[in-house]
Amino acid sequence: MKLSIDPKDFRLPASRGTSKPLNLAKQPTGIDKLYQSGKNYRKLLQGFTEELHDLQRILYAHGRYALLLVFQGMDTAGKDGAIRHVMSGVNPQGCQVHSFKQPSQEELAHDYLWRTTKRLPMRGHIGIFNRSYYEEVLIVKAVPPVLAAQPLPKECVGHKHFWRDRYRDIIRFEDYLHRNGTCILKFFLHVSKEEQRKRLLSRAKDAEKHWKISPADLESRAQWDAFQTVYGECLRHTSHSAAPWYAIPADDKRNARLIISHILIETLRSLPIAYPKPDKAQLAEVERVRKVLTAEGKTK
Repeated sequence: MKLSIDPKDFRLPASRGTSKPLNLAKQPTGIDKLYQSGKNYRKLLQGFTEELHDLQRILYAHGRYALLLVFQGMDTAGKDGAIRHVMSGVNPQGCQVHSFKQPSQEELAHDYLWRTTKRLPMRGHIGIFNRSYYEEVLIVKAVPPVLAAQPLPKECVGHKHFWRDRYRDIIRFEDYLHRNGTCILKFFLHVSKEEQRKRLLSRAKDAEKHWKISPADLESRAQWDAFQTVYGECLRHTSHSAAPWYAIPADDKRNARLIISHILIETLRSLPIAYPKPDKAQLAEVERVRKVLTAEGKTK
């Protein structure tokens, strides 16, 4: 399954040491529809999920690579729905989804990469982070009281290069994972402020979605500009060749899911994975098993 788009169009360039933040206002939150109708969308998505199912089986059998998908975005950007729809065809035995909310006291007592490191996918598996260690350079940076509440040494928090060093920590961490067989794809679902307003209002009008409403929704919305700034800084500083960021226009959820599916499939296709070829000993064992089971059938 293919779309008439180039994944490179959504891939953010590597930082190359620049300190200038990415201006998210210049990044599109919407593009022309990639589907002709609801029926056509479902057909396209089904094609992607079927191919992903096949590629996941090969990834699992090959057993030398892991795939980590990181999803970040403002509230209502569509992270949950993208994960649910894009990954609907994979085998749950080879895929784990982890949603990272407010850290626990145990997690706060460790370094900020600890809780996500524990959830990294094994080789042959796909791991999905719904929010991630990036929260520590996003919400923690945008809302200073969050950082102040963490039990960090004063000399660490007060260091003039605190955020720069965290960006570098993350890049080095992702480089390390890459060098050990983990392929990392990072998706920033870019939604407009107006689209977010519509989605929050829709939740408020739908009784079945009232449970999703919380005081944090309007609080974070009131800090929209601050969050756009820290996202721009984060994306600029942490997109690199081993783990690129993709800015996904997310005002149209269907478009976003198709784009993510396309990038995911193209990435898996590019990996040198294949079903293991049996050696002579294994082939001999296969033949022995075949003969024994065939003989058993003849005696019944």
